[in-house]
Amino acid sequence: MSKYGVMVMGPAGAGKVSSHHHHHHHHHQQQQQQQQQQQQQHHHHFHFQSSMLTILLSVSGFAPAYGSTFCASLITHLNLNRRSAFYVNLDPAAESFEHAPDLDIKDLISLHDAMEEVGLGPNGGLIYCFEFLMENLDFLTEALDSLTEEYLIIFDMPGQIELYTHIPILPALARFLSNPGNLDIRLCAAYLLEATFVVDRAKFFAGTLSAMSAMIMLEVPHLNVLSKMDLVKDQVRKKDLKRFLTPDTGLLDDDPVAVASGDVDDGRGDVHDKDLVMRGKSFERLNRAVAGLIESFSMVNYLKLDVTDEDSVGAILSYIDDIIQYHEAQEPKELADDEFEPQEEA
Repeated sequence: MSKYGVMVMGPAGAGKVSSHHHHHHHHHQQQQQQQQQQQQQHHHHFHFQSSMLTILLSVSGFAPAYGSTFCASLITHLNLNRRSAFYVNLDPAAESFEHAPDLDIKDLISLHDAMEEVGLGPNGGLIYCFEFLMENLDFLTEALDSLTEEYLIIFDMPGQIELYTHIPILPALARFLSNPGNLDIRLCAAYLLEATFVVDRAKFFAGTLSAMSAMIMLEVPHLNVLSKMDLVKDQVRKKDLKRFLTPDTGLLDDDPVAVASGDVDDGRGDVHDKDLVMRGKSFERLNRAVAGLIESFSMVNYLKLDVTDEDSVGAILSYIDDIIQYHEAQEPKELADDEFEPQEEA
């Protein structure tokens, strides 16, 4: 019995967002927060499908919290469409949830424990937590192995992109989840970049480069998502936005930041002025080289996401379904199949 999956990431960078980020879908799951001990009972049962998809949402980005918002809107969408969801939180630092996780890494080890007991800083602590998880993989196997086929498993991952790009732990986790000898999940990765970055071209290309690096390291089919579209609708013209969905070097030629500061580098001014250095000729050449690399590989295209819009979330979900071939597994099986259930229309 094959299972299925997607990872959502984003580039490393700006600070954490405080935990007021989860308030736009009020749901019956909220009462579950007090019942984290009995999490195992809350498996959002819906028995319409006959296969199991796993979304490995390794969510990262400049606001790690946002990945959880995406997970939450995805679960809400699945619930509305009578599809079963099983929510796994793999961020050892996560505090508040809109939907209580069915399985939480904090029940195994929390970032707080790692930092207290081992005396590590937050990044060292995070890596320690994942090393600990890799030594205790039965924590995942016991919970996920028994799930019936119709579940969509959603893994909510921590927001530090270094975990994907510099350290082999997460690629090893992805291999374990997808290995036929182990959980046999058909994985796919979704990488979230905030749409607000389209305003700063250099930041946008840095994010896109991280996306490529994660794609190469994780070795699973990939989906790139430009999130928070609701925030840029008024700032960016539709025509301009289209170009970001398939990035190319031309984007740098009319970078509003460079244009606003007059000539990119007129040779005057204080050498130590950081803005001048960042906008100087060598930086521009580097940006152009990076943009050229991305363009020539044609590896990175973005899908638009606005979590406040039900259709937008649905569109991303159907992309995920396609990549992992979820619906093909939904075909009715032979009648000989013991647990054959007639397909019902959702």
